[in-house]
Amino acid sequence: MVRADGRPVVVHAESFAASIHGSLGCIDCHVDLARVADFPHPERLAPVTCATCHDEPAAGLGRSAHGPTGGAGGPLQCASCHGPPHQIAPSSAFESPTSKLQVARTCGQCHGGVVAAGGRPGPAVAGLFADSIHAIALTRTTVAPTCTDCHRSHDILRKTDPASPAHARNIPATCGTCHADQRRLYGGSVHAAALGAGHPLAPQCVSCHTAHRMAPTAGSQWQLAAVEQCGTCHREALATYRDSFHGQVTALGFTPVAKCVDCHASHEIFPVADARSTVAPANRLATCQTCHPSATQNFLAFQPHANKNDRERLPALYYAARFMNTLLAGVFAFFGAHTLLWFVRERAESTGEGDPRG
Repeated sequence: MVRADGRPVVVHAESFAASIHGSLGCIDCHVDLARVADFPHPERLAPVTCATCHDEPAAGLGRSAHGPTGGAGGPLQCASCHGPPHQIAPSSAFESPTSKLQVARTCGQCHGGVVAAGGRPGPAVAGLFADSIHAIALTRTTVAPTCTDCHRSHDILRKTDPASPAHARNIPATCGTCHADQRRLYGGSVHAAALGAGHPLAPQCVSCHTAHRMAPTAGSQWQLAAVEQCGTCHREALATYRDSFHGQVTALGFTPVAKCVDCHASHEIFPVADARSTVAPANRLATCQTCHPSATQNFLAFQPHANKNDRERLPALYYAARFMNTLLAGVFAFFGAHTLLWFVRERAESTGEGDPRG
């Protein structure tokens, strides 16, 4: 028996017997063999239809991004993920390409930045996932998520599909299957309200944590990057934060100062006018005291997002900033002119033009 490309098909009896299909007979899958009266049978048999037994997975694959119309390099076949047809192991077995510990490597065959058979390079997400906290956790426990926990296994849909668990509006529920407390806190926030209202840029889990390369939130690199991430939506707030002592210290790469989440919280973020907000007038002192235990009511006079260009809100700061800018420009102009005139004088004296005895 040969494949369509002319290569021979060798079925090892021992390997097949140890597979999940080992209890089946040849004609259970190769139904056209049942019509063969004499052997040897024809060299080329009709393709096996896995849907005969696995109708639901086959239907899910058919309508997925890996199906006939979704795949960039053509549709995937069952054996693309499950391995050689005569050696398929149950997903519970470690050696199975679809086991919890192996599935990321299997997906990485196409989603590792390499060229899939007959297609174009897939997105290089497998390498990003390999460095993530989820992948590291998988080395210790199978409870940690892998590709199929977030994208499903057969009916994998593109993230732009509203039915996909990776769609922006569904991501809180997807992540919430493991992170229930964070989902509950986020569910009442101003960000969740915007997401539910259909705002296309409303932040959700992957907006801050990324989708595949998730780093520990306790790390300095993540905390500094989170400040910039908040600034993608809150540009003015980021600019005024950078003018403050807190912002200037974080810009130098140091984290032991107040950052966005230290004042506004991370998941349960509410508008300032909301009494539940950590920066509401009644809660602001307690928030400051988490870093400054001796802070008093006078501490609240500090403006963490003071805008020196807002004359109506902060006229004193506005005119003080203008005065300082004018003073600075005047000092540079005065001493610049002084230096220039001094240079002219030195030049004249060196050539003798300024010597009265010449």
